[in-house]
Amino acid sequence: MSALPEELWRRILEIGVQRRGVSYKDLCCLSISSRRLHRLCDEDFLWSHLLSSDFPPFFSPSSSSITSAHSSSCKYLYKLRYERDRDKKIAAHRRAVLRKESQVLERFMRLRDMETRLAEETNKMRATLAELSNLSNVRQASVALNVWQPEIIRGRQKQIVEQCVVPVESRFHVLHMELKLCKQQILGLEKAHIDEKRRLALVEEELQSMRYHPLRDQKPINSGEVEFNIKRKKLKKCEVHCPGREP
Repeated sequence: MSALPEELWRRILEIGVQRRGVSYKDLCCLSISSRRLHRLCDEDFLWSHLLSSDFPPFFSPSSSSITSAHSSSCKYLYKLRYERDRDKKIAAHRRAVLRKESQVLERFMRLRDMETRLAEETNKMRATLAELSNLSNVRQASVALNVWQPEIIRGRQKQIVEQCVVPVESRFHVLHMELKLCKQQILGLEKAHIDEKRRLALVEEELQSMRYHPLRDQKPINSGEVEFNIKRKKLKKCEVHCPGREP
């Protein structure tokens, strides 16, 4: 690097910035490599190009930003705009996470509502089946009254028939229709429940992906485990390379 003159380095950096081959990250990395590059990477004309290319609405030749650039360095102005833009992105990401959390809650509540309706329809079907069973007993008792039976059995069957205050056949038909409707409702709710559960899992996965941060979410490594692994590797090497060791 020391073999190249400073003007040549300045021209290289300028061409790189103008052609978007050098970004603000590259300038920051180059600036810590040597004192000369640190001085060159801080020059205003480089950051002026970056400011106008990365944030066009903020900095243009015809705007009043040039006036502020005279009082503050373009690197400082770039830093201010970068931080402002970063804060906007963070706020937008937080809003997106909140919206996704709201979707998860909405899906969860919808799922719970379906489960409640499914339980209600199941209980209704069980009650209908129980009433159908009772009506079936009434029908059997009604038929048995037409046949001679001992008085004790006949009295019991007559009591069963008299306890039924509705027409047996019409009620039997209505209950069969209700049972059919309950089964249809349960099948529809079960299918909708499976679909909604799948949608909830998908939205939860999207939320988890939005919350993921590669640096913050790394699992810490236990120093004891690292030391144990190192000792185990050394032991394996010793078993392989130590002469005279019996297998």
